[in-house]
Amino acid sequence: MEILPTSPQTSTSETLLPSSDSTSILTSDFEVFLQMLTAQAEYQDPLEPIDSTEYAAQLAQFSMVEQQVATNSILEKLIASMGGSQIAGLSGWIGMEALSNSPVNFEGFPVTIAAKPPVAADEMVLLVKDAQGRELQRQVMSPTTDQIAWAGVDASGTPFENGTYKLEFEYRGNGNVLSTESAQTYNRVTEARLKDGEVYVVLDGGILLKSEDIQGIREPL
Repeated sequence: MEILPTSPQTSTSETLLPSSDSTSILTSDFEVFLQMLTAQAEYQDPLEPIDSTEYAAQLAQFSMVEQQVATNSILEKLIASMGGSQIAGLSGWIGMEALSNSPVNFEGFPVTIAAKPPVAADEMVLLVKDAQGRELQRQVMSPTTDQIAWAGVDASGTPFENGTYKLEFEYRGNGNVLSTESAQTYNRVTEARLKDGEVYVVLDGGILLKSEDIQGIREPL
């Protein structure tokens, strides 16, 4: 059974919140500013006290910096909470098979792939490449939108070594190449992870993929 959920939206912490380094700098500057303001008030000349207008302006600046630090702290907590909620939602994906255009981890068993040939295509070629992008195999077949099983064996029937492979379809029409696209493959989800404010899933073979790049989820066959 195939389930096509709406892809979770990831957090945009990069646009909403400064990095932890910039937040630390802001907090440090705030503390320095507070120390300077306190020293200025403590050591002012009693005969020539600080002008009230200038002092009010400094207090207003002090208040703005204090509010900025507090706002950043709240946003950090909010973003962390949102990321945690998304990871909790993705926990149900662990152990399922995710459909994406990512490379596939081959472990000696047939791999289910899907194609999207253009209407003008009268032939499509399955290209099998290794992790370094070297072409290992070409299989010519008739265009179809049905799911196909890649057996993972060469022309002599010898299985390929276990590992990560990139599968592509070359679509042809009237002897000309119309387009070359990554094949959609199913990989088992092993982990959900929060990285740099974005939610990722880890697939078999350690393949790291953004959650929004998952195009479908199904139970293992």
